Amino acid sequence: MKYFLIYISLIFCGFNTHAQINELGVFVGGVNYIGDVGPTTYIAPNEPAIGIIYKWNRSPRHAYRFSYTQGSLKSKDIDSDVPSRYLRGNSFENSVKEFSAGLEFSFMDFDLHDSKTKVSPYVYSGVSYFIYDEIYILDNTSYLDYQSSTFAIPMVVGIKGRFFQNFIIGAEIGFRYTFTDNLDGSNPENDNFETLRFGNLNSNDWYVFTGLTLTYTFGKNPCFCAE
Repeated sequence: MKYFLIYISLIFCGFNTHAQINELGVFVGGVNYIGDVGPTTYIAPNEPAIGIIYKWNRSPRHAYRFSYTQGSLKSKDIDSDVPSRYLRGNSFENSVKEFSAGLEFSFMDFDLHDSKTKVSPYVYSGVSYFIYDEIYILDNTSYLDYQSSTFAIPMVVGIKGRFFQNFIIGAEIGFRYTFTDNLDGSNPENDNFETLRFGNLNSNDWYVFTGLTLTYTFGKNPCFCAE
């Protein structure tokens, strides 16, 4: 994690705010998890999530994007429509604190030179690094073992619009495929809890951020021209 933060800091230090349009803002919405406990609905935010976003617009179509987002993950088998899960009755609580960096691509020109209203759908992907709790489930309840961290692949779709001179509003859904199968306590890394493992041990967990973004643009207008 230390090297990841150093890498992000070096990138920020290299930005020339006099040559590009920058965006800084917030994400507000919800988060849900997809795995071996609780409902199987893919988009069903059940806990609040908040974050901060920075974008460096390199052209009218793409921007480098950096963010920090956090939220709690909770799920209960009794809320599931799957009979075997409902009868099992497990539940868990966890949290994610995510750092993400990657490329955002706009399907339509989003030229910030132009003062006219701009609207465009977009996609975003890159790499995420997040902190979470390694947990285990005993007697249908989750317990903390230790804190851990790993990587995830973000896959985000959204739509954004600039309706005011310096503000951009967006709505997005962001799936994260994680490199852990234990957000829910179903597959503890600790071998002392091997007998407590359950579910599909060959499929990793997901979490999904759904919400709104509001960013403020600043910096000198760039020249999106071929050099």
